[in-house]
Amino acid sequence: MAVLPNEFTKQNQFLVCVDSDGCAMDTMNVKHFEFFGPIAADVFGIENKEAFQEDWNRVNLFSSTRGVNRFTALVMCLDDAAAAGESIMNIDALRDWANSATSLSNASLKEAIEANEEPSLVTALDWSNKVNEGIHTELTGRDEPFPGAKAGLEKLAEAGDVAIVSSANSEALQSEWTRHDLMPSVDVIYGQEAGSKADAIADLLKHGYAKDEILMVGDAPGDLKAAQTNGVLYYPILFGNEEFSWDRLRNEALAKFNNKEYAGEYQDKVIGEFQDLLAKYDA
Repeated sequence: MAVLPNEFTKQNQFLVCVDSDGCAMDTMNVKHFEFFGPIAADVFGIENKEAFQEDWNRVNLFSSTRGVNRFTALVMCLDDAAAAGESIMNIDALRDWANSATSLSNASLKEAIEANEEPSLVTALDWSNKVNEGIHTELTGRDEPFPGAKAGLEKLAEAGDVAIVSSANSEALQSEWTRHDLMPSVDVIYGQEAGSKADAIADLLKHGYAKDEILMVGDAPGDLKAAQTNGVLYYPILFGNEEFSWDRLRNEALAKFNNKEYAGEYQDKVIGEFQDLLAKYDA
């Protein structure tokens, strides 16, 4: 049974960390199309909602900032909207918090509001809560794992320990992964409340894994950066080609990882494919 970080004990030599939205779960696009972007536009009084949503999709899905934390994305898109002529409330306090907080989560934001009940902080928390509520009540039954993800996770669990490392909140992760019978393959859950993905991997390293015994599986530049920050390995789930990516992980990459043949030429090849894909959107 999957546990939270403070209850986790290393069981195997190898560990694979897996992101959720856009990586294992085919939920990333719908969450941004129907919840994150539209609710931000409503809560912050955006007039040109179509232009705002287009920018939101670019920042969060189709560029090198894909997968960025929700609050970082919010600041970026509100700044873009203001530059485009939208009348936006003063978000200096929100920007300062997003740039300096050690954990960008609802809980951390609540603590900041207790110290300074500044309007942009309060509005951002209202937005985040409404997003979570909408996803919880309206997305159930519409979410599903990517083809190949369940079989891939089962193979990962046979080969070592498995951790969810995600910027989503742990309650949502528990709900989604349990509903689709993915949780039996998971040993520990590092959600939004545990800090950044880099923090999560750093904490997992304390359990005694060697750096070449941890593989981060993700679909976004932030996942790659979290791996590189900690000196561990990275495998990309290529957005738009997720089934192929999961099949390759299960049938090829995992064996290289377990045989300590992953680092070097093979990792460089798969990361190069990932960076080439991102470059198409940044061009």
